[in-house]
Amino acid sequence: MEVRSENNIQVRCDKIPCQLIPRTRLQVWFFRVCSSILLWTCLIQLLAVCELWHPRLLTGLTNRIPWTSRPPLRLQHSLHSPPPLPPPRNYRSNGFLKVSCNGGLNQMRAAICDMVIVARLLNLTLVVPELDKTSFWADPSDFGDIFDVSHFIDSLRDEVRIIKRLPKKFSRKYGFQAFRMSPVSWSNAKYYLEQILPLFSKHKVVHFNRTDTRLANNGIQLDLQKLRCRVNFQGLKFTPEIETLGYKLVRILQDKGPFVALHLRYEMDMLAFSGCTHGCTVEEAEELKRLRYAYPWWREKEIMSEERRQQGLCPLTPEEATLVLQALGFDKDTQIYIASGEIFGSERRLASLRAAFPHIVKKETILDPAELPQFQNHSSQMAALDFMVSVSSNTFIPTYYGNMAKVVEGHRRYLGFKRSILPDRKKLVELLDLHQNGTLPWNDFALAVRQVHEKRMGQPFRRRIIPDKPKEEDYFYANPEECLCEGTKCEDLVGPSNSSTLH
Repeated sequence: MEVRSENNIQVRCDKIPCQLIPRTRLQVWFFRVCSSILLWTCLIQLLAVCELWHPRLLTGLTNRIPWTSRPPLRLQHSLHSPPPLPPPRNYRSNGFLKVSCNGGLNQMRAAICDMVIVARLLNLTLVVPELDKTSFWADPSDFGDIFDVSHFIDSLRDEVRIIKRLPKKFSRKYGFQAFRMSPVSWSNAKYYLEQILPLFSKHKVVHFNRTDTRLANNGIQLDLQKLRCRVNFQGLKFTPEIETLGYKLVRILQDKGPFVALHLRYEMDMLAFSGCTHGCTVEEAEELKRLRYAYPWWREKEIMSEERRQQGLCPLTPEEATLVLQALGFDKDTQIYIASGEIFGSERRLASLRAAFPHIVKKETILDPAELPQFQNHSSQMAALDFMVSVSSNTFIPTYYGNMAKVVEGHRRYLGFKRSILPDRKKLVELLDLHQNGTLPWNDFALAVRQVHEKRMGQPFRRRIIPDKPKEEDYFYANPEECLCEGTKCEDLVGPSNSSTLH
């Protein structure tokens, strides 16, 4: 046996010719690279398993990481291999369900979730939904222009079989006509099982030409309610182009500090549809009335604007929103993102809001002009950007409790009950009028506004159920309580004392 030493490296030889093997820098580098690859592989596999077995756990973790500390989107894709696909559910399909969604982005989003539930309940094959192209917005976007089609199909394949298009034998080219119908609104599982399922035996393909609120908020079995959430929060993923730009908007805003997303629903379509003209000139009121008469599906034509306002059925005006924000304690340094389309009356109606809050921004003012043209004239794609910013904001405040407000509220609840201030418009109109006519001093007005909204900040509460009046009860997608109680006791989280009425 012989021990030789050279370059401070000890080598033991035992009857075998021994050569010194210097530990070069290349060998050290190679060892480190192999170790890093092994560690990253283990980490990625662990994350994939977590995502497969408990996706909300990973979602909750990543949503607590600021966008600014995450790698760029493309780098994220390169670092993380996609999670393994769930095995497809094996079932005999009873037919093909084709659907044409109606309404704006968030109304269609909720409808898509409902149609997945109907397909799952009836053991159908769902065709990728068609989006509304004939509404007021006239957006020509297809499903694949807004949502990631492959992800939608693959991520839900363990529940529902989804195809991009009908088989050729069911096409008009071959003389086939699908059976077209509109399901009854707010229907329960019994309706679909007893009245809709038999239609597939006769027609094989049934085409729902309206999809808004066609499934009940309540009385649906728990596993299907949870599937509604899974479709909404995981299955419907925006396209990489929309996500990249949306993440950029959020990152720019967060770099400047906390921000409020104000869904200022003071747009022409909303005012024309609702008949709300408070604060408008006579000429503007006539313009809105002409528009209302021009669209036959807006059934109400003659509307008493002030009466609706007193009932809390009108969106807050920009001037009213300014006073409410100030009363809630937001100061002139607050960064406010306007999550909406073009404000009716343009900059003239935003003057008081800008004077009180100089740090007001919109996507058009944040982004480079070259980044938005591909999304302009596509209202649903622009709304998708506002949706992403609203979900990510520190505080979300809608001036009207419409589809976007409800769906964003529900998403923020799912992400940990993030603060969403939901204005009580009926009470606010009363307080605003008292303050503006000099009856209610500012300090009293501000105190009253804060007291009214103490329990309207997105806290947990039970969904309000009103038998036989589904339009008046709480919307499932605004408060999907069945999906908010994992890992804790539901009664502790949303006890019977935590109730709220929204206007």
